[in-house]
Amino acid sequence: MSNASAEKTSPSSAAAPRTSGAPTHTSADADLFAVERRDDGIAVVRFAVPGATQNTLRADFAPAFETLLESLEHDTEVIGVVLVSARPGSFMAGADIDMLDAQKSAADVEALSKQGQAGFRRLSKLHVPVVAAIEGACLGGGLELALACDVRIAADTAATTLGLPEVMLGLLPAAGGTQRLPRLVGIQAALDLMLTGRKLRPAQAKACGIVDTVVAPEALRDEAIRQARFAGKRSLTGSASLFGRARARIGAGVNGLTHAALEDTTLGRRLLFAQARKRTRSKTRGNYPAPERIIDVVATGFARGVQAGFDAEAKAFGELAMTPESQSLRHVYHATEALKRTTFVARNVKARAVRRVGVLGAGLMGAGIATVTIDKAGLPVRLKDVSDDGLARGLDHVQQFYARRVAKKAMTRAQADRCLHQVTGTTDYSGIGACELVVEAVFEDLDLKRAMLADVEAAADACANTDCIFATNTSSLPIAEIAAQAKRPENVIGLHYFSPVEKMPLLEIIATEQTSKKTIATAVAFGKAQGKTVIVVGDGPGFYTTRVLSPYLNEAARLLSEGAGVRQIDQALTDHGFPVGPMTLRDEVGVDVGVKVGPILEAAFGERMSAPDASQRMIEAGHLGRKSGKGFYDYTAKTKKGEKRPANADLERLLAQQRDGGRAPDAAEIVERCTLAFANEAAHCLSERVIREPMHGDIGAVFGLGFLPFTGGPFRYIDAVGVARFVDRLHALVERHGPRFEPAPILKTMASARSASHGRFYS
Repeated sequence: MSNASAEKTSPSSAAAPRTSGAPTHTSADADLFAVERRDDGIAVVRFAVPGATQNTLRADFAPAFETLLESLEHDTEVIGVVLVSARPGSFMAGADIDMLDAQKSAADVEALSKQGQAGFRRLSKLHVPVVAAIEGACLGGGLELALACDVRIAADTAATTLGLPEVMLGLLPAAGGTQRLPRLVGIQAALDLMLTGRKLRPAQAKACGIVDTVVAPEALRDEAIRQARFAGKRSLTGSASLFGRARARIGAGVNGLTHAALEDTTLGRRLLFAQARKRTRSKTRGNYPAPERIIDVVATGFARGVQAGFDAEAKAFGELAMTPESQSLRHVYHATEALKRTTFVARNVKARAVRRVGVLGAGLMGAGIATVTIDKAGLPVRLKDVSDDGLARGLDHVQQFYARRVAKKAMTRAQADRCLHQVTGTTDYSGIGACELVVEAVFEDLDLKRAMLADVEAAADACANTDCIFATNTSSLPIAEIAAQAKRPENVIGLHYFSPVEKMPLLEIIATEQTSKKTIATAVAFGKAQGKTVIVVGDGPGFYTTRVLSPYLNEAARLLSEGAGVRQIDQALTDHGFPVGPMTLRDEVGVDVGVKVGPILEAAFGERMSAPDASQRMIEAGHLGRKSGKGFYDYTAKTKKGEKRPANADLERLLAQQRDGGRAPDAAEIVERCTLAFANEAAHCLSERVIREPMHGDIGAVFGLGFLPFTGGPFRYIDAVGVARFVDRLHALVERHGPRFEPAPILKTMASARSASHGRFYS
């Protein structure tokens, strides 16, 4: 039972008599809600979803909520209401996605939205002030619940976050949020939150006006009760006071007047919404319908009134829920949640406790690994580099991360200082041998990585720490080769992070045949503590992510040599839905890095991984990418704000010498060849058991490489195309371009299967 059970008594009438000196209790619903009716007239409503680790809006929430409201509406002795979660760390984490997935039609989903709207509208119209006492996640429908209250108070805890992340699932807020939030904080601020899905810390939420007060967690209940006594009602439709609060928050001065002119006039709002649509289309490229529908629904509410806005919100919610984009994004969500529960080893295998972490190499990767270890896992880090200057740069990276957090009001200066005390630096191995886990993050050199492994084992032996785990951050070198000379190969594992480490959500863990189950369990637990979504893959050249990315990048390079332009290739693939184009990606990573990886993969997989010669000529000419000033693009050229960076003219001249002058590939061919090469290699990895199941491949590709998130990943993409049709397209490419497009064995088998259930990766 939840903590609320301690405050329940047997059901009694809604207007139960008070007794002097002590509160009385009534039960509005035996499962979800417990009401404490205090002598001072404040009703404290505690809620908790039975049997769940966090509160979510489920199908049974609505009738229980109606019963609660019925009780409060008829209680003439109540002068104020406080809503507080009885579930530690979770106010309300949004709607239960399974409930949404169970609906059969847009009309069914629209009905759910209208049900939620009606309940929260009824709450907002209670005859007494309602205060939301927020501690823990207050997201999606949870924030919409809080927005229907008159006052919102947030506890200043690490677990307390507020936001409307529905857009991340291809949806929009559907319980009145698209209408209440803009009238509370202003249209532009509300659109920013709804279109990005970003989460706010309590101080940030107060700064933008969502939260009225931020208090220490131990003061939350008392402050909420105090405010419930004295707060006044706030009306959504009587919007003068709400617009006044939004205007006051926008502020005075030129910017404030500009905001007011945009938001407070019909013409200004029309311009504001037009600008928002233009910015949104430039980002989504038409691949994500939800952001534009959010803008449309908000605009409808301001043009035709709140009720019209509610109606548009419910209708759009129902229609979006049935789109393939939302269904694919919900697949990604479900897969991510499943991976949170997966240990990748048997249940009886226990992870080793990690209390101290060593990081070797203080470059961007090493410093990033140190930062997330401190910030998310809360573990002390011993950061090593070969030079004082390198170490200083790494430590400064960590300091700048926390400086930005403080500037954004995501944490206090005191909290940041406590985190900074968790990192220490060294230019030797002092303190490294005592760490339970050491992550190596130096450049791709087999001999260097082997030498560092030997040094760590020696340092661990000196500390009698023979269980020390050595984790190598490599993107291509087989872990078994790095561990070939190890004293304890069972303690060696690969941890492949993605740059920038603080932002990229994926951690690809690579286990060899000798890696122990305990080492795997420890690495998985460590990655999750760092806030990463973890997949475990088999060892081999390129593992999974580097391997599937290589044919994609190689194909882009071939298209370039055939006459396609640098910007044309990037534009075609970003329009298709990739976050960055392959040419930009290679410039960011470094052209020379790809050339080092290429021979390793080609030696293992043959022509399928062969790279065009142009990359080697670029290196000889010094065109290494952004770091050298020129790569596929010219980073030395001066550009005005908003102007696109020019392609490298020197590269154009170099390529012109080898082009045959034939027809240059168009955008459709660019998209087909690059995307199919990527997805086909993912299927090869599944055929060879590099990945255990399609879901792991989808998450690895989406979170690590940005593969078309709106499709749900390469395996769902193949399902959407149809396996048989996908194989036919590959065969057509084989005829035109050669055997590198030969379909993966598993695709051929599935395409020839008569049963439809055997012709899809997902049922």
